[in-house]
Amino acid sequence: MTMVFERVQTQGIAQLSYLIGDDSSGTAAVIDPRPNVEVYLDIAREHGVVITHVFETHIHADFMSGARELVDRLGEAKLCGSGEGDADYGFDLKKIRCGDRFEFGAVVLTARHTPGHTPEHMAYEIAEKDSLDDPWGILTGDSLFVGSAGRPDLLGDDETEELVKQLFHTLRDYYLKLDDGVIIYPCHGAGSACGADIGERPMGTIGYERRTNEFLQYEDFEEFKKFVQDGAPPEPNHYKHLKKVNAQGPPVLGHAPAIPGLPAQPFQAAWEQGQSQLVDTRQMLAFGGGHISGAINIGPRPELSVWAGQMLDYEKPILLVVEDETDLDWFLWQFVYTGFVKFAGYLVGGMKAWENAGLPLQELSQESVHELKEHMQDVQILDVRAPDEWESGHIPGAKHHYVAKMRDGLNGAAGLDKQKPVVVYCDSGYRADIAASVLQRHGFADVRNVPGSWQAWTNSGYEVEKPQ
Repeated sequence: MTMVFERVQTQGIAQLSYLIGDDSSGTAAVIDPRPNVEVYLDIAREHGVVITHVFETHIHADFMSGARELVDRLGEAKLCGSGEGDADYGFDLKKIRCGDRFEFGAVVLTARHTPGHTPEHMAYEIAEKDSLDDPWGILTGDSLFVGSAGRPDLLGDDETEELVKQLFHTLRDYYLKLDDGVIIYPCHGAGSACGADIGERPMGTIGYERRTNEFLQYEDFEEFKKFVQDGAPPEPNHYKHLKKVNAQGPPVLGHAPAIPGLPAQPFQAAWEQGQSQLVDTRQMLAFGGGHISGAINIGPRPELSVWAGQMLDYEKPILLVVEDETDLDWFLWQFVYTGFVKFAGYLVGGMKAWENAGLPLQELSQESVHELKEHMQDVQILDVRAPDEWESGHIPGAKHHYVAKMRDGLNGAAGLDKQKPVVVYCDSGYRADIAASVLQRHGFADVRNVPGSWQAWTNSGYEVEKPQ
């Protein structure tokens, strides 16, 4: 017998899913799959196993689950979700209880109720068939991360107090009683907002976490509660929407979403109807050189998924501009990861076709930190980084307005004057270009992005200001 164990890392949403099984029995399970499920089918074929079960650790809030998609592709596989914590699903699945066991040859998964991040949360112990009470690993979902734990505040203020209590007892009465050698395999790595300051390593051990994970150091509940509530990062805008989608039943797509190709004039007509939202996915310098007025720029990085969720409207279909149409499916899946499945069309031939058709262009100036340093008194400087980044230091004289707060309007945008130049920066320029395109769309006359942004400023040795 050879155990099959593969981790699938989905960058951008910092999500980790797993395929585990036994090649002698030819059976395997997938835990917390993403929507683009072809990767699990490829792994199963490579190892000569059949996926017979698909498990969800909980109802996810940060990405659209691929569990229904995968089961649909497999035909006979069982979709399993927690039956604890009064979980309410809008689709058919096998509800499992704490202590339920599932055999895949010599590999056995045992469900353990680990509430706190959500009331229904399950973790899955991994053991060998002849030593069921001595697990060597555990698929922790969002209950315990490397260096962190699942945030308990995503279901609203009315439920947070009880979830904090549940998390406290899950960590102390379950995880801390496991053997030091047990390996933890979480559902997220660094970059996810499902926990505070999740560590860089994709896995850890109970012993190491016992010594180093601050969430496991508190014996007093009130101290633990204060630590958890003070350290929670801002809740991303898309979490509430995705929580509902995953509870009701995410759509089964069968493939990347359909998107019609539109030549320049029909694309312009579709945009001018005002029923869609226009996303330009090119690099910031290309976007700055010329783009369609009103477009938001979310560049070609895996983080596109999260920033689409932060900035876009789920009710409006997306019109898309890409640099290379052969990458279209990759872009579509990045949107799907955070629940976007409605697309009005993409610009055939890209911006070159738009230019050749003689259609109007808008520019967004790109300004180096050296140019900014020379005329700081003549412009409004806007820092759009997260609050903790702002607190650690910023460009002197800058105002602060976190880019994620611009989704539903500028809300005064830090008191900026629309008629005066605004220079926008973040850490590297990626988020700044998102924010700059939003300001431009809202009628700011002269908006400029800073490539390199904070990194370029500090690497140039320029002065840094910190809040009082």
